[in-house]
Amino acid sequence: MKPDIHPKYYPECKVNFRGAVVMTVGATVPELNVEVWSGSHPFYTGQKTFVDTAGRVERFQRKFAGGYFAKGKDGAEAKAPETKK
Repeated sequence: MKPDIHPKYYPECKVNFRGAVVMTVGATVPELNVEVWSGSHPFYTGQKTFVDTAGRVERFQRKFAGGYFAKGKDGAEAKAPETKK
């Protein structure tokens, strides 16, 4: 490696999940805080849990709930998009 162009490398970076250290990896930061890791992800654990980061599902449901497409920007009724035949 060329000197003075690479970030500092931490071979013992601690990965924290909900306040507990779950693994150690090499990284450019001394500590990582994660919301999901392989020990808690439904794909790897086989459990049927729902993973929602930062309320994105609720925000989507609020945005597209009742009447979002009913009115245009000017308040007039919006036309349904035409389908190509």
